[in-house]
Amino acid sequence: MSSIKKISAEQLRVGMFLHDLDCGWMEHPFLRNRFLLSDDAQIEKVMAAGIHDVYIDTSRGLDVTDAPTAEEVKASIEREMIELAAQKPVVPLKLDVAAEIARAKQIKSQAEAMVRNVMQDVRLGKAVEMEAVEPLVQDITESVLRNGGALLTLLRIKNKDDYTFLHSVSVGTLLIAFCRGVGMDAELTHQAGLGGLLHDTGKAFVPDEVLNKPGRLTDEEFDLIKRHPKDGWDVLLKTPDIGEIPLDITLHHHERIDGSGYPDKLPGDKISTLAKMAAIVDVYDAITADRCYHKGMPATDALRKLYEWSKFHFEPTLVQAFMRIVGIYPVGTLVKLESGKLGVVTEQNESSLLTPVIKVFFSAKSNGYVEPYLLDLSRPLGNGGGDRIVGHEDPAKWKLDPMRFLGI
Repeated sequence: MSSIKKISAEQLRVGMFLHDLDCGWMEHPFLRNRFLLSDDAQIEKVMAAGIHDVYIDTSRGLDVTDAPTAEEVKASIEREMIELAAQKPVVPLKLDVAAEIARAKQIKSQAEAMVRNVMQDVRLGKAVEMEAVEPLVQDITESVLRNGGALLTLLRIKNKDDYTFLHSVSVGTLLIAFCRGVGMDAELTHQAGLGGLLHDTGKAFVPDEVLNKPGRLTDEEFDLIKRHPKDGWDVLLKTPDIGEIPLDITLHHHERIDGSGYPDKLPGDKISTLAKMAAIVDVYDAITADRCYHKGMPATDALRKLYEWSKFHFEPTLVQAFMRIVGIYPVGTLVKLESGKLGVVTEQNESSLLTPVIKVFFSAKSNGYVEPYLLDLSRPLGNGGGDRIVGHEDPAKWKLDPMRFLGI
C-alpha cells in the first residue's frame, strides 16, 4: 500500500511529513515542498497560503488511516476525466500539424521577438507599441483557425533562456484557442489574445536572478514576483488604445476562485470569465514547461492537476471546457497502446477525445523503433484503427523525442 496519502489541510498535525503541497508552480511561500511539520506555525502558514489539500508521506510521519492514497486519487480523477472526454468536444482544434508547421515556426519566432522587445521597452521606461502587437495576435488567431495543434505543440518546446517570452506567446495562443473553443466572437477572442501576450509585462521589473532562480524563492523574492500583475497593469494603463480586457487579464491572471490569489484576493464571483480562463492557461503552460527549478510534466498530467485544483482554485466548468478543447491527450503527447506500441498524438477526433490519430513509431515489447505509420483510433480494425490508448508516457523514460515524428 502506498505511503503517500491525500488529506485536507485542516487535518494537518505536528509530526506529519508533508510530501507535496499540491498547488501550482511558485504558488506557495515555502522554501521546499517536502518537510516534517515541527510546529503549529508551519500549519498556520500552509492554511494562510490558501492551500486546501496536501499529500503526506505516512512512512516518514503521522498517518490518517482513512485518507485515500495518491494512486487512488489519481485513478479516481482519471476516471472522471475519461467520462468527460467521452462527451463531444466543445469545438475541437482542427489539426493537420504538418501543413501548418512551417508557418507556425515563423509566427513563433516573430512573437517571441515581439514580447522580448516589449519587455525591453518597458524596462527602459518606454510605452508598449500596440501597432507591433496587434498584427501578431491576428497571425496567431489565423494559425489557430487553420490548425490549432501546430503552433501550440511548437510552443511546448522552450528552453530556460527564452521561457519568459515564449510563455507569454503560449498563453496568448492558448487563450485564443480557448475562446474560439467556447464560441466567443472574433473581437473578444482578439482582445483575450492581446491580454495573453501582454499578461506578464510586469515581469520586466523583476530581476532576472529572481525570475530564473533555480531553487525556491524567499518570502522577499516571492513578494517581488507577486507585484508583477499590478506593475504590468500600471504600464499598460499608459498605453493608448489598450482595451479593458488586456488590462483585466494582466491584473487578475493570478486570482483564484477561493480568494487566495493576488493582487486583490478576489473571490470567484468578482473575477471575470476571461481572467479565469487566463489563470487556467497560465498555470497549464507553466507546469508543462521545463524550468530551471523543475521538470515540466506531460500535458495529460498537467490537465489532471488542473482538474484536481479546480475544486478550489479554478472554475471547474472552464477547466472541463479547456480539457475538451486541447484533448485529454493533447497533440504531441506520447501514448502507449494496448498492442504495446508507442506513438505521438497528431490530431484530435471530433467525435471523441479518447480516439485521436496517432503516429506509431516504437514498440515497447521489442524496445525498438518500428516503421512509422498513422493509426486513427476512431476507426475499426482493418480500416486504419483497431487499437486503444492505455495511458500516456514520459518521453524521458523511453529516451524518445516524439516531436520529431511531427516534423518539429
